[in-house]
Amino acid sequence: MIFFVIARLLIPMDVEQTDHLLAYGLTYWVLQQGLDAEWLLNYRGGSFLLPELEGIRKEAAERGILTIPISEDMVGEIYALVERENMERVKLEKAPKIAVYMPETEGPWDDAVTLALVYARIPYKKVWDEDVLSGKLYDYDWLHLHHEDFTGQYGKFYRHYSNARWYKETVRLNKKMANKLGYKKVWEMKHQVVEKIKEFVTDGGFLFAMCSAPITMDIALAYQNVDIVPKEIDGDGIEKGYKKKANFNNTLFLKDINPITSINIYEHSDVDITPYAARRGESSRFQLRTFAPKRDIIPSILTQNHIRGIKEFLGQDTGFNRNSLKSNVVILGDIPNTEEVKYVYGEWGKGSFSFLGGHDPEDYKHFVGDPPTYLEFHKNSPGYRLILDNILLPAAEKRKLKT
Repeated sequence: MIFFVIARLLIPMDVEQTDHLLAYGLTYWVLQQGLDAEWLLNYRGGSFLLPELEGIRKEAAERGILTIPISEDMVGEIYALVERENMERVKLEKAPKIAVYMPETEGPWDDAVTLALVYARIPYKKVWDEDVLSGKLYDYDWLHLHHEDFTGQYGKFYRHYSNARWYKETVRLNKKMANKLGYKKVWEMKHQVVEKIKEFVTDGGFLFAMCSAPITMDIALAYQNVDIVPKEIDGDGIEKGYKKKANFNNTLFLKDINPITSINIYEHSDVDITPYAARRGESSRFQLRTFAPKRDIIPSILTQNHIRGIKEFLGQDTGFNRNSLKSNVVILGDIPNTEEVKYVYGEWGKGSFSFLGGHDPEDYKHFVGDPPTYLEFHKNSPGYRLILDNILLPAAEKRKLKT
């Protein structure tokens, strides 16, 4: 019988893993303890290498995560393979501080990122407009924008839900906050909020957003201090000649946006690709691009997965028209040979942002009032893995990220 001394715990992230989502949470938990961890990019689906300690083994077993004890010789063999192949080792240095921008009272829908955080057991704090405007974002490393409409139009739900209790409460809370902070209109407050979020990224923060938040953020940045809100919403109508006042030098990722200002159309702009995705149908998939982690470290981190073709999921904004993207935006996932882009990354100042279209990776059409997704039934979800790739990005060794 051959015996070997166990040196590390390998957390494989290929198809053999029993719970991909909790594996991210376990790695985060190890970092919280002040221990070392490594991310083996492109090795077995982006596996993690953790210390071989009894407490970690017990925690992994309690969470139902597949772990493989390996010897120092086996570690050396993995390192040699990583060195030879299109792979890379990244040291994870600390557990990032996570913030989620969301109101105190949510609408009748869930949020994929908070679902992922709760399921993976990764702690986060809620922030909203007052926190952002007072500078509290700098207490955090990573920020997610909850399903939000930064144009000040309350998600463009007016036509169908203006008499609904939840819609009226949303309007009341936003107006109350705007009044408290000295703004006459909600859209004026939201425009200042996105400027502060942009400053957070400029100064080194990591920003992630899904669904309507990315496009409405760039609309607000392009039309800073310009009223594009219909009179049914704010009482005084849209500013004349507003299209000539757009400044696309101020946007994060879109070089051109034509806002849809009609109160009767549930769409913010011509950038969204929902109609095209809907025509492709529920069985369609978008494709993750493959990167060389020794050269493109951040795009590689953000696309670690056990499969490359991921099933489509819709949202108010399902994705982004390729022709609207700025030239410095990196496409992480798309529908090849079409104008449809699903997932993008970009750098701004000292920080970065990544935006994923769609609402819920495990709910093709998530309507207002639908029940939440239970991740206990989707523990190997490749779509939810993309969210958790983003959450661990700030933990990566800064020296690597700068290469």
